[in-house]
Amino acid sequence: MTAPVLLVIAHGSRDPRHAATVHALTARVRSLRPGLRVETGFLDFNAPSVPRVLERLAARGAGTTRGTEAGEATEEVIALPLLLTRAFHAKTDIPTVLREARTRLPRLRVRQAEVLGPSPLLNSALERRLREAGIRPGERGSTGLVLASAGSTDPEAIAVIAEIARELRHTGWCSVRPAFASATSPAGFPRTEDAVRALRAEGVRRVAVAPYVIAPGRLPDRIAEGAAGADVLADVLGPAPELARLLLTRYDEARSAAARPAALTA
Repeated sequence: MTAPVLLVIAHGSRDPRHAATVHALTARVRSLRPGLRVETGFLDFNAPSVPRVLERLAARGAGTTRGTEAGEATEEVIALPLLLTRAFHAKTDIPTVLREARTRLPRLRVRQAEVLGPSPLLNSALERRLREAGIRPGERGSTGLVLASAGSTDPEAIAVIAEIARELRHTGWCSVRPAFASATSPAGFPRTEDAVRALRAEGVRRVAVAPYVIAPGRLPDRIAEGAAGADVLADVLGPAPELARLLLTRYDEARSAAARPAALTA
């Protein structure tokens, strides 16, 4: 039996930096696990689209095993959403695309893995970017942190961001405030610039902004604009080694779940 293909599903963006970052991340995943076939598909804006990748995998043969009926071969794919929280794309867009693919491509067996967050590896990647931006361990006690995510109206996603901010407060920062870049941010979640101003008003001497996003694009640029009043702006998570390891962790989890009879309806 060949290992299932890992299909990384990214949202896509008109900003060319987005696709370049996604491809750099998947290249790092390949380097961590040579021999694993890793493909990338986009929901919008960029090529190849997710349906096109799945059609190609079905035509050429993906991770092939023997089927249970008439000895037919089945191509296996684990579709991994390149998303930090379970919001609309993870709950609606991606399942719809995969469901349609299963109908059109009956020899293709596709399972959707869990989204990336929350995970201690994501927190480690965030800390890496802050160190790279110049934050030293001894400076946390006098530094306020703005955890700036793209934003969502999904209650589950909002709760995850709030919980991550609470977790970070226990790692030595003098204050941590979550913020959203999206104009549709829910009540109670400030924009990046408002969170920076609030920390200044509290008398925080130094303010750092950590984008909790994977790749550059319109909303990360909005985070950067909002961070103009901060002292430090970290980079997006990008192809951080922790992020690459997390992709493989989610792949392995989905593969293990697929081996259990109860998971065969995924």
